[in-house]
Amino acid sequence: MGEYPGGAVGMPGDGMARSGTDRVGRHARPAGSVDEPADHRTHVNGVPVAGHGGATTPTIDSPAGNRPSPGRHAAPEPGVGSGSGRIAAAQAPDPEVKGPPPEWKFKRRTSLLRGIGELWRSRELVRTLAERDLKARYKQAVLGFAWAIITPVLLMLVFTVVVQRVGNLSQKAHLHGVPYPLFSYLGLLPWTFFMSSVTQGSSSLVSNGPLLNKVYCPREVFPFATVIVAAVDMLIASTVLLVLFGVYTTPPAATSWAVPILLLIQFEVTLGLVLVMSAAVVYFRDIRHVLPLLMQMGMFATPVAYGLDQITKDWVLPYVVLNPLAAVIDGYRQTILYGEQPDWQITGAAAASATVMLIVGYKIFKKLEAGIADVA
Repeated sequence: MGEYPGGAVGMPGDGMARSGTDRVGRHARPAGSVDEPADHRTHVNGVPVAGHGGATTPTIDSPAGNRPSPGRHAAPEPGVGSGSGRIAAAQAPDPEVKGPPPEWKFKRRTSLLRGIGELWRSRELVRTLAERDLKARYKQAVLGFAWAIITPVLLMLVFTVVVQRVGNLSQKAHLHGVPYPLFSYLGLLPWTFFMSSVTQGSSSLVSNGPLLNKVYCPREVFPFATVIVAAVDMLIASTVLLVLFGVYTTPPAATSWAVPILLLIQFEVTLGLVLVMSAAVVYFRDIRHVLPLLMQMGMFATPVAYGLDQITKDWVLPYVVLNPLAAVIDGYRQTILYGEQPDWQITGAAAASATVMLIVGYKIFKKLEAGIADVA
């Protein structure tokens, strides 16, 4: 602090009258003061400020007359003083603001109908995401969409040349005289769709992490779009099935009218598992490394290369409940190749199991949805 005329001791600009006839006000300072140059103050709490002739820039350290000003070398209070101090204080996190309690994180109430309605309103976004993924998958690929056909065709050749020689893989196919390439390819179509959906859909949220924080939408649109892309690939690969029908002169049977029912079950079980896996991968990234191994094991645990009739009859129903895709593949073969209606007991059990998988998978997804944007 400096000493000023009239015997007053204090900081300039305090707005207090001094003793005698000499007064120091807000805008009057004697030239040659020992504290600051006479023309203007160059600093306020260590921050340069602009001067105005001989006038002193008013300080905003405290309300006038209510609080004594600190000394020249006293540290300013946080958030009080210069403009930069106020900005820093405004940007600093408020210790009083906290997130929701951890025990509330996965206790979000969900409504199946409301979620479906919100997903329907976002159908244009689903279409856009599916188109983007299709273009990105086959961009700059010489064969393009032919890759959707190559994978099941190569597997069919492997099954025909290698696996078929191991033994009788389906007594029913042998009795009906169905060529094995047709038999195996009809199983590879739904399995390839399932494998592609789960593999790509499990990483759909992680790969779209930057988009999750920029666009508000139901989070399930991302795994749903990957299922649509896999369905397009299956539709393209189905053209080979038509070629095989022509080569072996074996037209589809009249009982093919039941195929839409089997398709619905196939979509239910696939979408239910994709929703669970996509949310689980966000929190447990190791699942992405385990999935390829699980898919390879699943192909041999599902009647793709063999028929459902190779399973012991006492275990067929529990087996179908755990793996509804087995009933779907066997149903395709019965309705398209054998000219028989699907086993409605097995198909009903598979439909009930697939519906439960879809509902439970959707519920789990919505429970985990609250933290997806933060973790992904």
